[in-house]
Amino acid sequence: MRSGLERRTVLLGLGTAGLGACTTPGAGVVVVPPRPGFRPSALAPLITSPTRITRITVCTRPFRAAGPRIEAETIGDKRVVHNYGHGGSGWSLSWGSAVLARDLALAGGTRDVAVIGCGALGLTAALQILRSGARTTIYAAERTPYTRSARATGVWSPASRIADGDAISPDFADRWEAMSRRSFAEHHAFVGLDGDPVSFVETYNLRAFDERRRAIGPDPSPGQVNFIHFSGRLDDLGPDGRSLSEAEHPFPVARARAFPNMTFNVAEYARQLTEAFLMEGGRIVSRVFHHPSELADLPEPVVVNCTGYGARALFGDDSLVPVRGQIGWLAPQPDVTYGLNYNAVSMVPRHDGIVIQANGLNEMVGYGVDDETPNRAETEAALAELETLFTT
Repeated sequence: MRSGLERRTVLLGLGTAGLGACTTPGAGVVVVPPRPGFRPSALAPLITSPTRITRITVCTRPFRAAGPRIEAETIGDKRVVHNYGHGGSGWSLSWGSAVLARDLALAGGTRDVAVIGCGALGLTAALQILRSGARTTIYAAERTPYTRSARATGVWSPASRIADGDAISPDFADRWEAMSRRSFAEHHAFVGLDGDPVSFVETYNLRAFDERRRAIGPDPSPGQVNFIHFSGRLDDLGPDGRSLSEAEHPFPVARARAFPNMTFNVAEYARQLTEAFLMEGGRIVSRVFHHPSELADLPEPVVVNCTGYGARALFGDDSLVPVRGQIGWLAPQPDVTYGLNYNAVSMVPRHDGIVIQANGLNEMVGYGVDDETPNRAETEAALAELETLFTT
C-alpha cells in the first residue's frame, strides 16, 4: 500500500500526463487513440495551522421535535404566520418553506405583509410574498451578516435535525419532501452567478484505517432524540457520488467516496437576496420586538414570523430546543476547491473563508446547549485531525 506522499506524487503525475499521439500504420488506416480514463486533478493541500484561524462563530440551531412551525394564528388584530424551527436545515429548506408561508400570508387577500427576521427564512419568505404582488416590509433587529443564518455551515442538508421521528404528524414526511424539492430547484437558479452564491463542491467522505478512533468534537448531550432523515425520499435528486480507488485520491485512508455537494456561499447568497428584495420594491426597517403585543404597532394586517430561535423568547415557544454548533474560520485559500468529511470533522471551502467544524459522535452533540461562547480548543483539535490527511 502506497503512502499518502506517494499517492500525491502519482496524482500530480496523472494531472500533467499527456495523451499518446495518433499513429497511422498504413495508408488509409487511421488509428483512434483509446478514450482516456478518469484523471483526477491534483488537490492543493489544506493549510491546517491554527495561525490561519480568523474567527470562531457559534450558531444556535432552532430544533422542534414536531418539525418546523409553519402555521397561522391570530394575535390581537394581526394574523401571524409562523415560519421557524428548522433545526440545521434553514438554508436548505428556505425556499420551499417560504412558499408555504407565502400562501398562508396571502390567504385572506391582503396586499400588505410584514416579515420579522432578515435571515435565510425571512429573506426568502419576503421575496416570495413580494413577487406575488404584495407590499412587503422586513422588520429586523439585525441585517443578514449578523444573524444566526450567517453563521451556518452552508451545505445542502435538508434533514439536518429537522424533527423527532416520534413526534411528527402523519403528513410531515410529505410536507418535508415537497419543501426539499422546491428548495433544491430554486437554489439552482443561483448556480453560476457572479460570486458563486450556490455552487457544487467536490466533497470527499473519508474513512480512517482505525475505525475505533474517537470522533472529533464535543461529547453528546445526555438523552436520545430520534432525529429523522427520511432515507431514500430524495435519492433521485442528483448528482450521485462514487467510491474511489487508491489511485483516484491522495489521502491516507481506508476508504474514500466523492460527491458534488451543493454549497451556499452564505455571505454572497444573502447579499444577492437582500439586493433583489430591495430592488424589487421591498423595504427593510430596523426594529426590535420584545413582546407579541408590539405587533399591534405595525401598519400591516399580516405578520410572518421568521425569527428562528428568537421565537422561543418572543413568542414563548418552549418547544424550541437550542442545538449549539461551532465553526472555525480559516483565512480564504482560493486553491482549495474541495470539501472534506473525516472522523466527524468537516471542511467546506467558501469565498469568505475555509469553514472547519468538529461534529462529534452523533447528532446529540450540542443538543439543549444555548451557550454561544467560542471554544478555540475545539477548532484546533479539528485542524489537528485534518492535518493527518496531509502529513502522513
